[in-house]
Amino acid sequence: MNKSRIFIIAEIGINHNGDIDLAKKLIDVAVDSGADAVKFQKRDINKVYSEEILNQQRESPWGTTQREQKQGLEFNQSEYDEIDKYCKLKKINWFVSCWDTNSLEFMERYDNQYQKVASAMIVDKNFLKMLSKTKKHTFISTGMSTKNDIENAVEIFKNNDCSYELMHCVSTYPMDPKDANLITIKQLQEHFNCDVGYSGHESGISISYAAAALGITSLERHITLDRSMYGSDQAASLEPRGFKELVGGVRKIELSLGKPSMGLVTDKEVEISKKLRQHIK
Repeated sequence: MNKSRIFIIAEIGINHNGDIDLAKKLIDVAVDSGADAVKFQKRDINKVYSEEILNQQRESPWGTTQREQKQGLEFNQSEYDEIDKYCKLKKINWFVSCWDTNSLEFMERYDNQYQKVASAMIVDKNFLKMLSKTKKHTFISTGMSTKNDIENAVEIFKNNDCSYELMHCVSTYPMDPKDANLITIKQLQEHFNCDVGYSGHESGISISYAAAALGITSLERHITLDRSMYGSDQAASLEPRGFKELVGGVRKIELSLGKPSMGLVTDKEVEISKKLRQHIK
């Protein structure tokens, strides 16, 4: 990972709606936009949800129960094999955020360089210990987390000598701008003395631009083909045009930040200064 460059993650999550062709189209969006990676989510629904929840009524494209809806959003091995093959063809990194240990074991069959701790999972110490033992660089989202939660997670990754970075996150969908509290990025950097990214759930791109200017090392945003599509994450996602604009803007922000230059006159300014100050004796 190039630490001088923000690592941009296109979060597909479950916005593929169980359709491998839609997933490939979203991968294409990420590649075309210049993202560094795409990310999915993986769950064993029988471990993540109770029977009571799975048996509840819920109308969806897959049936009338929560079980049918949640199972419809999950990819199996053949589909992840196809994702692995397609991302290698397109030369883009891919990884997932696992929501249980079964899913983590399932993902070990792939040679992904990265992994993600979803905000929901930061409090599961057994899961974090298992995840950190893989030694893959890990992005740790801090949504819904206390200072103690974050400290416990960091300690586990340090103890297992697994590289990581925190990601400031507010777990509302979409997030209200007044709740962003981006100054927390600096607070996390100073308190934990580590790299800090930003995982955003807001509408639009201005808040992500502001995060980029605060020195983040990674940026994650959900992507979709159409924000009006079925799915809980679609409204907090960026459509292709918006995501491409985001990536381009972040790269300009990186370039513009430069290095400390107080008192330094650039070569380009020398000639200009001669013209603009020629009347001064």
